[in-house]
Amino acid sequence: MHPRTFRFAVVAALAPTAKAWQALARRAEELGYDTLLAPDTMTTLEPFTALAAAATATERLRVGTFVLPAPFYPPSEIAWRALALDLLSGGRFDLGLGAGRPGAEDEVVHRERRFGTPAERVKQLADALHIVKEEMAAAATGRSLLKPVQTPHPPILVAASGPKMFQLAAAEADIITLGLSPRTTEEGLAAKVAELRVIAGSRFDDLELNYNIAGVGTDLPAYLSQQMGVDPAELIRTGAPAVLTGTPQEMADTLRRRRDELGISSIAVNGMFLEQLAPVVEVLSGN
Repeated sequence: MHPRTFRFAVVAALAPTAKAWQALARRAEELGYDTLLAPDTMTTLEPFTALAAAATATERLRVGTFVLPAPFYPPSEIAWRALALDLLSGGRFDLGLGAGRPGAEDEVVHRERRFGTPAERVKQLADALHIVKEEMAAAATGRSLLKPVQTPHPPILVAASGPKMFQLAAAEADIITLGLSPRTTEEGLAAKVAELRVIAGSRFDDLELNYNIAGVGTDLPAYLSQQMGVDPAELIRTGAPAVLTGTPQEMADTLRRRRDELGISSIAVNGMFLEQLAPVVEVLSGN
């Protein structure tokens, strides 16, 4: 199979003002990024509101949730919000869903929802995926005035890292983001993709694989360790793929190798490195 074309996304969550947030979105578009992704936490901008503001400030840039914890929302509410953002973005929305990231249980009390066991949350995600697709299809073919621009539904991204989540994502997702620890080595990344390949079987080639780059370059701020839970210097020493180093051409070569060997063609980067990755985006976009 011919390698997929690269797609680049920036993950951002905060801005001091509305103008600054929309300026960030326009800058990402100007630099050639394909998508602006917003996480869902209680300490960052509410993702649907933030992404709607970004979409109205741009023309080409896609927007996406990265990712909604499905257990925190009634499935019909996810479908309703997704339909609205699909419309307001002009069909530039990706719906990212997950079963709940590590630490999310600390926020669930504020959502007035229960944070169940891992098995319960995987089941909730599976139910949400089914209901969202069902309600999108009904909206597209029924009498609803709110219809999806992208049919049968916006692309669905699922965050996954273990066998059960790989099984669900391989069956239901269009995009899989590999939710791995920043400490994961190149060998560990390859092993996880190999595991997914076996589980996905014939669907593997239909899936777009996404990997999140937490840092770019060797001059990384110390406070980044709070976000990653690990000293960035350790990742640089071990050559962890979560940090991309080298010249722009060397970084581009690294991403090409991962795409050609592993099938990872979708790259997300921490928003604080928007400018640092831009030369690599310029080299690889459309390739």
